[in-house]
Formats: sequence, structure tokens, C-alpha cells
Amino acid sequence: MKALYLDVFSGISGDMLVGALLDLGVPLEDLERGLAGLRLDGFHLHATRRQKGSIAGTKFDVHITDVAPVAQSHSHSSSFSFLQPFGHQHGGHSHDHDHGHDLHSHEHSHAAGGHSHPAHEHRDYASIRSMIEASELSAWVKEKSLAVFHRIAVAEGKVHGMPPERVHFHEVGAVDSIVDIVGACLALESLGKPTVLAGSVIEGTGWVQCAHGKLPLPAPATLEILGARGVKLSQCEEPHELVTPTGAGLLAEFAESFGPLRDFSVTRVGYGLGTRDNTTRPNVLRILLGELEASVGTNDWEADTIAVLETNLDDINPEVLGHFVESALGSGALDVFHTPIQMKKSRPGVLLTVLCASAEADRFSERMLRETSAFGVRRTTADRRKLRRESRVLQTVHGPVSVKFGFLNGKVIQAAPEYESCRQVAATAGVPLKDVYEAAWRAWLNDPTYDRP
Repeated sequence: MKALYLDVFSGISGDMLVGALLDLGVPLEDLERGLAGLRLDGFHLHATRRQKGSIAGTKFDVHITDVAPVAQSHSHSSSFSFLQPFGHQHGGHSHDHDHGHDLHSHEHSHAAGGHSHPAHEHRDYASIRSMIEASELSAWVKEKSLAVFHRIAVAEGKVHGMPPERVHFHEVGAVDSIVDIVGACLALESLGKPTVLAGSVIEGTGWVQCAHGKLPLPAPATLEILGARGVKLSQCEEPHELVTPTGAGLLAEFAESFGPLRDFSVTRVGYGLGTRDNTTRPNVLRILLGELEASVGTNDWEADTIAVLETNLDDINPEVLGHFVESALGSGALDVFHTPIQMKKSRPGVLLTVLCASAEADRFSERMLRETSAFGVRRTTADRRKLRRESRVLQTVHGPVSVKFGFLNGKVIQAAPEYESCRQVAATAGVPLKDVYEAAWRAWLNDPTYDRP
């Protein structure tokens, strides 16, 4: 099974991850072609071979173009903006500034800092989400990009006491963040969406200087992102930030496990370079591309993270409940169901549960509050393991039936005739529905195409 191992001995940032993936051999043209689907202007990409601490690798930069510099002084009373701290050079995209590209959320005033920024508008999380959803990116890249942005927005909102939707991105920083996150997803897709593993996460110590003061390391948003995923974090003696919020978001979304290498056959190694010269370790992210054998306990299932939304109801009209289930499923929920429960004072009630993509949790939470009698919604995240799925039409004695197959380690271990297909065939052929199901099962058992366990 193809796998990537992220060796984060010197932390991780968004541009370092993209640089390492390019160093593995992902063509820069793949990123440029994919990013063009965003219809986002005002930047171009650079990928150059350099050295950092005697290690040769790829330095990835986003160069901002076509903007006129003017001095800015901002004060946001109702929202926070992602903005790079002064002096931060972990990644370092080219904005004609000394600071790097990865983002922390805070109110900011640049006049006192001696920096001027291009004239800009602010992009909030909601507008970035809309842009990605309306883009020409693949469904997988959209899903993963939105999930990473959601992790960051939730963390920043929690740190600063506001809903994720109200977190704003500084225009220059927003372009960097979009390119880093979407670019990393595009690069992983180009590699065939391999399983991602990671080493123990190492962060520096001390403080990071921001426009309005200092933040302790690890940065608050980074802690929130990794903590929500249950990722263990260790600090080293390096007196700088090593793990940025964008890097943490990508790591939390993609890495399935954290720890030392085990039974990993390495085929290629890539290095993504940062900007700063660290004092105790090279400022690089090392990625290993290789194979994991299923015999060591690793399966080729697919993995993702979803949101689980729940609320207890004891006063809802059953017809309203039924309507909500149907409408939520029709609006993109992964699953919706309700379970009988006993509530306070022995009252009978139902537990309403909605499963959805992490990036859609706020939308469906609002829907539950508006369309049911709920006064609150509980939210948790869950890691899923899924069989690789494939649909195929099989010929039966009653007509063609669509069957869904589930693969594990190259073999079919589940098969399920599709209800709608079976219903239509039964109606056309004038036979009982159960006869169509049985015919579909027989067609699968007699089909030599699929290996079975």
C-alpha cells in the first residue's frame, strides 16, 4: 500500500509541506493547473532547489503580484484576522516583508510596526469556503481543503471567542493560506491520495512576536488544532515556532497515526525547506514515499474525519422529525437517524444524530436549531475507516442491477445491490423486490471479475 511518512523533527508549515511534495516529484504544473480552477488572481508560484543546514530540497514560495502598496492601520472590533507575526520566517512566502506566510489570528495595526501592506479586502472563512465550493477542483480536493480551513477557523474562533464564520483572513495572508492548503491537497491527489503517517510532532519554545504583542509557543491556535485531534506534542530547545497553525491543520487532517517508522519500504525522499536558519536543527520537513505491507497490520481502507451532531428531543412533532431527516439527507448530510431514549422524569424522547463533513458542521447545527425543537446541539469529531467502493452494473435474469462493492486489500468483502436500481427493475419486470435482490446476489457470485476473501 502506497504511503507517505511526514518526518516532523523540525515542525511543519504549509509551504514546507508543499515544497516537500514537489521535491518528491509532483510537477509544479499540476498545482498551477489545479489552482487555476479557483479563479484566484494576484499571485504566482516559485519552486527552487536550495540548501538548508547542508540538506538540499525544494523551497516553495507564493509571490503576490498586481497590488499597490499603501500603509495600513486596522482595528477590528467584531472579528479577528489571520495575519503573519512579525519576524516569523518558518516558511516565508514573498510579500516584500520580513515575516513568513503562516497565519495567526489577531487584531492588528501595521503603522507602528514599520510595515506597509498592499491595499486589500478581507476574506472571511465563509467567503473562502464559498470560493472553494464554487471552484473547478475535484470533489476530494474540495472536501479536504474545506476540512483543513475549518479546523483552523474553529481553533482561531475558540482562542478569540467568536464563531468560525467570523474569523477573517488578511488579503495577502489569505492568498498564501489558500495556495498552501489547496496546493497540498492537489499534490496529495497527484500522488494518488496515499495513506499519510507522521512522526512525533516537535515544536519550539519561547514566544512568537505578533503585531499586537507576544504569543507563547506552542501558539494557542496550534494547540487547539492538535488538541482537537488528540495529537501528542513535544517541545525542543529551538527558540522559534516550528509548527504553524496551517501546518497543524494539514497534519491533523491527513495523518492517520503518529509515531516512529515501522516496516516502511522507502522508495523516494523529499525535503521541503523553510526560510529561517534554525540554531539546533535544519529547518526542513522530510517526507518519505514508500510502501506499507498489509501483513504488518495496515489495511488499504480509506480514512477521513467527520462531525457527529446530536441533540435530545422530547417535544418534537413526528412529522416534523421525519421531514427534517429527509431534507437534511437531501442537503448533503452523510447520514441522519434518530434513536428512542429515555429522558428526565422518565419522559420518552429521541436522540437525533446527523453525520456530516467537518466543514459542514456549523451549517447542519444551525439547521437542527432552526428546524427542530432543539435548544442546543452537541458536536464531536470521529475518525472513519471506509472500504474502497466501486459500483458496477450486473446483468440478472430480471434486468441490469447496480451493485456497490467494498474492497479491502484488493478483495471484495462486501457487496450490496442498490435499492433504487432493484426497485426499478422489480417494477419493470413485475416481480417481487426480494427476487431482484436474490438475482443480483447470484450474478455477483457467478461473476469471475472480483476476488473474494
